[in-house]
Amino acid sequence: MKSIQDTESVGFSKTRLEYITDWMNRYVEGGKLAGAQTVVVRGGQVAYSKSVGQADRENNIPWKEDTMARFYSMTKPISSVALMMLYERGLFHLDDPLEEFIPAFKDMQVLRPQARSIDDTEPANSKMTIHNLLTHMSGMTYGFNEGLLGAHYTDVKMDFGPTRGSLESQIEKLAAMPLLFNPGERWNYGVSTDVIGRLVEVISGQDLRTYFHENIFEPLGMVDTDFGIPAEKIDRYSTAYGVNEAGKSIVMDSRTKSAFQRENVVCYSGGGGLISTAADYLKFAEMIRKLGEYDGGHLLGSRTVDFMTQNHLDGDLANYGQPVFSEVSFVGVGFGLGGWVMLEPALSQMMGSPGDFGWGGMASTVFWVDPVEDMTVLFLTQFIPSSYYPLRKELRALVYQALID
Repeated sequence: MKSIQDTESVGFSKTRLEYITDWMNRYVEGGKLAGAQTVVVRGGQVAYSKSVGQADRENNIPWKEDTMARFYSMTKPISSVALMMLYERGLFHLDDPLEEFIPAFKDMQVLRPQARSIDDTEPANSKMTIHNLLTHMSGMTYGFNEGLLGAHYTDVKMDFGPTRGSLESQIEKLAAMPLLFNPGERWNYGVSTDVIGRLVEVISGQDLRTYFHENIFEPLGMVDTDFGIPAEKIDRYSTAYGVNEAGKSIVMDSRTKSAFQRENVVCYSGGGGLISTAADYLKFAEMIRKLGEYDGGHLLGSRTVDFMTQNHLDGDLANYGQPVFSEVSFVGVGFGLGGWVMLEPALSQMMGSPGDFGWGGMASTVFWVDPVEDMTVLFLTQFIPSSYYPLRKELRALVYQALID
C-alpha cells in the first residue's frame, strides 16, 4: 500500500502524518508494543501507510506490510454484513424471534436481579430478536465481563475459541444458559455476534467459512483472510503479546504454536475468529466507506449500509449503563448493526465526525470509516488486552490533527 507523494492533494499535511510514525515508534522503542501498522485512506487514496517494529520479537521478524494478524472482534462487522446480505434477499426480518431459526433459544431464562446462583432465574419477558443480536442487546455476555454470568461462562468454557467445538455445538450449549437481562433492555458486549454467525449458517445452508469466502472474501479480493493461519503463510504471521502482573511482556499466542493454526480450527467464530492483513481488511472497510460498492459491483445496497451505520439505540451507550468500554468513552457514542456510531465527538471527548463507524479487536486492532471526511483508518498491532494502553484515543487525535483542508 504505497502512499501518495502529494498528501496535501487529499487534505493531509505530510509532516503532521509523521506524528503517527513517531507515536508508533515510541510504543515499540518503549517495549510496550512489539510492532504496529497504520493505514489512512482518504477519497480512496492512501495518504499514509507505515509499519514499525517486529511481528515476532523472539525470532526478530519485522512487522511488514503483509504481516498477518488476529483481528478478533473486527470479525464482528464482517459477520453483520454477511447477515445483512441475507436480509437484503428477504429471508428474515430484524424483528423476527431468534427461536424461529434456532429453536434452542425458545423459552429463555433470565438471571434475577440479585441472583446469587446461576440457577436463580425467571422466564424472559420478551423473545430475543435478530435485531437484539446485531445491537448487543440480547442479554448475552462474555466470560471476561464481570458478574455471576460472566464467571459462569468462564467456568464452563462458554466461548468460541478456534478449537473449542463446532459453532453449532457451542450455540446449543449457549442456548441452555440464562441471560443477563431481558432481551432489548440494555446494551452489553457479548457473544451475540457468534450467534449471528450460526444464524448465517442456518439461513444460507452453508458453513460460515464457506459463506464468507464465496460472498465476501472472493468478491472483495481478500486473499489472506480466513478462520486460522495456514501452514504456508506462517512466516508472515505475528505473535500476540500481553503483560504479566509485574508489567513484564509475555507471549499470549505465539506465531509458531498459535491456537489459530488452520488445521486445528473447528469453530468458525463470527465474533472473533478471523486472521487477516491490513490490505485485506482495508478492502472490506473501503466497501463500507463506499456504501457497499467495490470494483465488481455492490456487496450491499447503499441504503443498507446507511441503515447499518446509523445509531440503533435510544441515546448513547452510556445511557445504557456502559460509560466506558475498551478505553473508549461511550458518552456521545451509539451503536449500529455491528459497530460503534459516533454521535457527538465533543461529548465523547474524542476527535471524530458524527456518523463515523467502526470497531476494534482484543489485540488492540481498530478500524473506522468517517463519511464526513471520506476517510478510512486502520491500525494493527498484537497486544492483549485492548484496554491496557489508550491507543485508540491517541490514534484518533493523531489522524484528525493531520487534516489541513
